[in-house]
Amino acid sequence: MQRRTFLMGTAAGVALAAAPVGGAPTASASAAPRAVRTLDELQAAIDRARPGDRILVADGTYTVPSDRPLTIRNKQGTGRAPITIAARTQGAVVLEGEHGFVFEASSHITLGGFSFRQRNTLDIPPDCSHIRLTRNDIHLADIEGVHWVMVRADDSTVDHNHFHGKSTLGIYLGIEGANTEEMAQRVHVYRNYFSDHTFTGSNGGEPIRLGVSPRALSSAHAIVEYNLFERANGDPEAISVKSSDNTIRHNTIRDSFGGIVLRHGNRNRVEANHFINGTEGVRIYGNDHVIVNNHLSGLAGRALVIGSGSERDHLPGETPEARRGNDAPDRILIVHNTLVNNGGTISGESQRPHEPRDVTVADNLLVADTGQLVAMANTVRFTWSGNLLWGAAADGNIPAGGGTRVDPKLVKDAYGIARPAAGSPAIDAGTPRRPRVTHDIDGQPRTRTPDVGAHEYFRRAPRCGPLTPADVGPRAD
Repeated sequence: MQRRTFLMGTAAGVALAAAPVGGAPTASASAAPRAVRTLDELQAAIDRARPGDRILVADGTYTVPSDRPLTIRNKQGTGRAPITIAARTQGAVVLEGEHGFVFEASSHITLGGFSFRQRNTLDIPPDCSHIRLTRNDIHLADIEGVHWVMVRADDSTVDHNHFHGKSTLGIYLGIEGANTEEMAQRVHVYRNYFSDHTFTGSNGGEPIRLGVSPRALSSAHAIVEYNLFERANGDPEAISVKSSDNTIRHNTIRDSFGGIVLRHGNRNRVEANHFINGTEGVRIYGNDHVIVNNHLSGLAGRALVIGSGSERDHLPGETPEARRGNDAPDRILIVHNTLVNNGGTISGESQRPHEPRDVTVADNLLVADTGQLVAMANTVRFTWSGNLLWGAAADGNIPAGGGTRVDPKLVKDAYGIARPAAGSPAIDAGTPRRPRVTHDIDGQPRTRTPDVGAHEYFRRAPRCGPLTPADVGPRAD
């Protein structure tokens, strides 16, 4: 017989409320939690919860009945005193069944430390806000077409989770919004580990999908940062951006088929990401994006693709068919990136009628021994300046004056990343510009005359590099 015991501490237990999510309670004897021994009692504890309460679940495997999911309805924590529902021992509380938790009209709720094994999507609906999923192990039933987590609530946070083990159609994490065209606002996704998605289809297995085509023109203001992707082979798009005004930064994609694709939307920023020994890099559609300080190396496919469009621009009121098409890139800034030994370096597309326009490609370091460093199709009003080119690969069709062929004198650092050594011609060879790039990929300050490529040269060893599994997921700091 399984032991089904739940522990609840109230706001009176100050030390317990301050304990890390998923960590062992540290309440004094006077504030000792009482046992909650059935799922019904757990539901009752949730129903009684007040701001600052922390409900702890004892170790074990629990099958949640399909007709009685754990429901969080009309519960309001606060920013300083959220309502927390957490596993007493991180990862040792396994929730099975059709559903786990169901949210309704609630805010400032934290779920932490669980092992989710349900058969249906964990949905955070738009009538909620400030919902946090943290330090969970997420491996739902591997059912065709089931998305694992869908966030549609403003100001939600997904951090320090491990998503892993899907082999069928469906995404790990989706971010959408209310109705058909809105996006949840200010969602923060950080320090998660996305691994081992093996879906063999050509589309529909993204680890992160940030919007869908009907929501392309909606601003989300999401931040996706410090996440690690390994063996993310479910889709060519490890991070698929289909909304506007988002920041994708400091992520590492290693040994994966997928890359970062700005598939729909405008004004997104892709900054300081590492792409290592995978297939896809960055692919760009839409307008007014900034691609800065990224390092792409050892990719079997194309490192950076400036796409073409089936539409010149997506516009409000267009048909669903038009919205699903590709928006030609306009006014893109591509600066201070390092691309080393990839199957393709910078390339374009010719299969659609609308060419990219008004794109700046400047102060990038392009190195390869095969193919062409630049292989663009039709372009209009491109500005190429300050790029350094090297290797046995041909220059391709970069315009005269758009780059200089010179050995950048790269050396591998302790993380295996090629960066300029002392005496490199990349040092102080960049172009001061507005807006100024103030830091490099490692967070080190750029000098007034910046270096070419993603790395600013310093004599001291770099403080950081690509993420590893120790940096992300439930047990990371």
